[in-house]
Amino acid sequence: MIRTATCVCGGVSVTCAGEPAKVSLCHCQACQKRTGSTYGIGAFFPAAAVTARGETRAYTRSSDSGHPVTFQFCPTCGSTVFWKAERLPGMIAVAVGAFADPKFPAPQQAVFGEHRHSWVVVPG
Repeated sequence: MIRTATCVCGGVSVTCAGEPAKVSLCHCQACQKRTGSTYGIGAFFPAAAVTARGETRAYTRSSDSGHPVTFQFCPTCGSTVFWKAERLPGMIAVAVGAFADPKFPAPQQAVFGEHRHSWVVVPG
């Protein structure tokens, strides 16, 4: 299976081959601020299965677990499309919302639940 994720303006795209190794829902406050929502959801693919196109800008921050994460975003519309987490070498995470596919696989895990908004219901 081939899936394509894009930013809002279409200037950045990521093509992913195969199924994600995992889909993770993150409640950390940095993901809340990055997405403007109450959580972020990333689909993790082996780097060899991911092809990115378009100009991106990078922002690196330390994660709540202390490992650096580098986010790639569109310089035109600001959408975060994909990122690399140092603690998961060889993997690239793609923002699930960037696929705009309501049939995309659900998260298999939720992390940093201590920051979950009380009204958010996590699947499974």
